[in-house]
Amino acid sequence: MKRYHLVFILSLSLSLQFISGNLYAQSSTTSSKIAVDSLLIKNVYLISREDTLGDIKVNVLIISSTLQLVTRDEVSFGASVKSYDGNNGFLMGNVVIGQSPSFVILDENPRENFDIFLNTRSHIRFAMEKGVIVINELHDVVPALQQEKPRRNAWTAYQPPPMAVPINYYNSRKWNKFDTKIISGLFNGIIALDRLHWTSQNENSKQQVGSLKDNSIGAIRAIRFGVVGTLNFKIPWVYTVFFTNNAFDRGYDPPKDNTLLLYDLRLDIPVTKTIGMSIGKQKEPISMDRLTTLVFLPMQERQAAADAFLPARNYGVLFNGIGFKSRGTWAAGVFKNVFDSDTTNAATPTQITGRITALPLLSKDESNLLHVGLGVRYSTAQLPLVGKADAEFFAAPTFANAGSIPADNLLTYDLEAYWRKGPFLLGMEYIGNKIQSSVTDNPSPRGWNITGSWVVSGEMRKYRKRSGIFDPVPVSRPVGQGGWGALELSTRYSSIDFNQGGLTGGKMQTYSFGANWWLSARAQFGANYRFIFLDRFDINGNSSGLNFRLILILD
Repeated sequence: MKRYHLVFILSLSLSLQFISGNLYAQSSTTSSKIAVDSLLIKNVYLISREDTLGDIKVNVLIISSTLQLVTRDEVSFGASVKSYDGNNGFLMGNVVIGQSPSFVILDENPRENFDIFLNTRSHIRFAMEKGVIVINELHDVVPALQQEKPRRNAWTAYQPPPMAVPINYYNSRKWNKFDTKIISGLFNGIIALDRLHWTSQNENSKQQVGSLKDNSIGAIRAIRFGVVGTLNFKIPWVYTVFFTNNAFDRGYDPPKDNTLLLYDLRLDIPVTKTIGMSIGKQKEPISMDRLTTLVFLPMQERQAAADAFLPARNYGVLFNGIGFKSRGTWAAGVFKNVFDSDTTNAATPTQITGRITALPLLSKDESNLLHVGLGVRYSTAQLPLVGKADAEFFAAPTFANAGSIPADNLLTYDLEAYWRKGPFLLGMEYIGNKIQSSVTDNPSPRGWNITGSWVVSGEMRKYRKRSGIFDPVPVSRPVGQGGWGALELSTRYSSIDFNQGGLTGGKMQTYSFGANWWLSARAQFGANYRFIFLDRFDINGNSSGLNFRLILILD
């Protein structure tokens, strides 16, 4: 072992012993024990034990005496979070996500000045033992001072970007961005590669959907690219323009084959401080599952009912706002797909869609919350509805299929409830339909799912109060920066039923298990395994498959 490693480890051990044994002999003004519910320490360098890894400037978030987040990105906070400026100090000690941290912040770099350890106390500006402050000579960061001016680097639109946009996407040093007095923007892109292998299929399943052997294939799940940014008025407008090679219609609309499709063309305009308007091609506000960007869901694909009943995108005008003291949202809009449709304006269905959400439970530090929501969508349904569902794999064939459904109108509703406590997330959604169709005896196809996930590495998904959805899993310690990334394990049960009224499309139940390993915020490797049970043609078939996915995001 190198001499430096020995000295560093010995110094680290002595410093931690100093915290636990000797700190209490100091002045009561700086070394009395102080417990805080939520603490954010900004602008400190995280010291690595490896010679080859440079020190990393980070922000550290501690909630209920437990380390929740270590990130290089800017972290927003409210009045309930106590915040201190680390003043470019050097942090060393025990900082493990999900554990109570013990560390010191020094005013000099111990790599460059080993004499620090001969007189440690004079160099310590902050010390914490098992989540409790023991010494604090740092200055407060007052939230109100930061919020006097609107933050240009905040994503203020109701709908999230098509993929993760860096929190500091206005950083002028980024090679893929531009910034002028009138307009600013960031070019972004993603590629997702799949490899599907069907592991089993019984004879009944072969009668229902044919042999799945030839469907064990590799596929490009998506290539998406575009630009997001702002028109720099006094209160900026947010714009989104994205294309995709693999965007296919979802929901009841007739399918269309597009090799390259304009996926998002949206302008988000602030009306008041709490009300916004979105114009263009965008997601309809009806479901958290549908509003959340696909690559950041716990499972690789949405539940079958979400893809079967809800559209991916539509053209329209949407108004949205925040209420209930920032513990609720509302959104409502009118949509009509006149540009991508091959029919006339009069023959194209019109949709009216709305969603409300609330947080009936929200802890003081916001690490424990309960989200509930209701979405409703009405469609004039001039065109026949197409009722079908795939097997929750991108490259899978159609399993449940009710065919073409002539209808006078369609009412769809979505009930959602999610509970998040730290790294744990448990949620469910129910999607029901009321189809006015005398030909098929006014059927009510429906589907639902219950999903659970656990971020093993301890990170917590942030809740986006503007739109009532969860952000992706943050990666506190990326691979290549002294960590192993973030690991999330998930499971889901889903069901969709097309055996309603005069429909005989089948009933499908799916049990899924998944793992997502985020090497960094821009690279993920994941695997999903599914058991599928299909009741169709008066027989019960079952099959199972395993899909691997690699995701790379342009930063």
